[in-house]
Amino acid sequence: MLNSCHTTLIPKYRTNHVAPRQITIIGGRGRMGRLFKEQLSLVGHNVSVLEHEDWEYADKLLNQTELVLISVPIEYTVDVIKRAAKYLAPTTALCDITSVKTQPTQAMLEHHSGPVMGLHPMFGPNIKSLFGQKVVVCPGRNDDSFQWFLDFIKSQGGELIVCTPEEHDQMMVIVQATQHFCRFSLGIFLAQSKVDIQQTLTMSTPNYRQEIDIVKRLFSQNPHLCVDIMLATEERCDAISFLADTYSRLAKLVAMKDREALIQEFDKAQSFFEEKITSFMQPLNTIAIQRDFQPKLHTNISI
Repeated sequence: MLNSCHTTLIPKYRTNHVAPRQITIIGGRGRMGRLFKEQLSLVGHNVSVLEHEDWEYADKLLNQTELVLISVPIEYTVDVIKRAAKYLAPTTALCDITSVKTQPTQAMLEHHSGPVMGLHPMFGPNIKSLFGQKVVVCPGRNDDSFQWFLDFIKSQGGELIVCTPEEHDQMMVIVQATQHFCRFSLGIFLAQSKVDIQQTLTMSTPNYRQEIDIVKRLFSQNPHLCVDIMLATEERCDAISFLADTYSRLAKLVAMKDREALIQEFDKAQSFFEEKITSFMQPLNTIAIQRDFQPKLHTNISI
């Protein structure tokens, strides 16, 4: 459990007047990069973009900026951090928004002497605003340098969740990687079976319609992003393998029509959820109390 994580629920308001900041987004023409460029530009910040063909201008784009935001595929993140760090002033704030946090945060701390923070937006690039969206914050160094950026996220109605990079990566194995695999597998199965999705929706339950919508959104994404999320770490690969073994074991019980064994599996899982239900429902009952809570961004990370 992430007992050291803090959730902040932000009042629903928008700031229209801000002091313009100089920001460079590496990967700013990608879908997530474009989203952050649009949201930051809307409130008056000056946002530049650096893509792979723009490195001859890196000194100008990176040295004279207040915040460098790295928004590139997982497999390139650490290399881009190392390359970008050579151009940064000691006062430049550096952060990334990839879905893995331990390695990127360590790389930023190692290669940049200035402010460092890891972020993980818990949403895709198709959203219209940050309102109601979660962003995981992994503090690194000189947290105060990012306060204006975090205030921007909060002013748009975002929700900040603060934890260490290690805690983040541990939770994303379950929250993200295995869920991606489940829906990836379901989508592949439906495609291979040539199921008439439209016909199934005419007589579907609300849960089925919701699940099909999630699968559809998964397969509307860049395939490289979806696969990278599953393959990002050995822990993710191991968990997916364990999940697949579980599927296989249960499928064998179904094939043998072993009703009693399946009921025993159900009973064990039911006991697990009954035991945990109080703890994971509790935050929903304390939303009002936590509404004004502000995160303390002071986590020491050794590298």
